[in-house]
Amino acid sequence: MRHKHKGRKFNRNTAHRKALLMNLAKAVITHESIETTVAKAKDIRPLVEKLVTKAMTLSLPIIRQLYAFFGNDKIVVDKLFNLANLHKGRPGGYLRIIKTGFRKGDAAPMAIIQFVEQIPTASA
Repeated sequence: MRHKHKGRKFNRNTAHRKALLMNLAKAVITHESIETTVAKAKDIRPLVEKLVTKAMTLSLPIIRQLYAFFGNDKIVVDKLFNLANLHKGRPGGYLRIIKTGFRKGDAAPMAIIQFVEQIPTASA
């Protein structure tokens, strides 16, 4: 029995699973919306929400922690700070998961994970 065992293994070893979650977190922050399986979306939501909450306090240790997590990717960290400023008055719940059906090849349940409030883009 898996009492008090959080998270899913996704049939991967620890390093591969950490890399998968980190890359999914980067993709969600960069694109503000991605389509993935429901299980991966449910595992990534608390991770990204904690990162957004952390980014709301602009201090040097927090900046260093975010750069360490994302491997010195300045674009992702800057975007994360922009998203944190956008959700400043919100006490959590920065992401939503919308189920979209099943994947054609293996019938895996799919979902879109996206930020509740998105950065406005300049459109012509």
